[in-house]
Amino acid sequence: MAKDKCPICGGYKKSSFVTFTVDLNSTLIVIRNTPATVCSLCGEEWISDEVARNIETIILEAKSKKRVIEVVDYSYEEVA
Repeated sequence: MAKDKCPICGGYKKSSFVTFTVDLNSTLIVIRNTPATVCSLCGEEWISDEVARNIETIILEAKSKKRVIEVVDYSYEEVA
């Protein structure tokens, strides 16, 4: 299958931004404007390995703050 074709529905994948949410029972983390690839037909989302590593860093930082809800903007986060 072509690299730009969705393996789920055959639609086309395009670069976009999504809201990524993590529910850790005691903390809800919402990361807005997360870079992703999204199918234009079914809406399936994929994130790169680099973005996933950055999300892990954001989650660890948010957990350390011990807040119930943490909302951050991916593009403004200082990630390693």
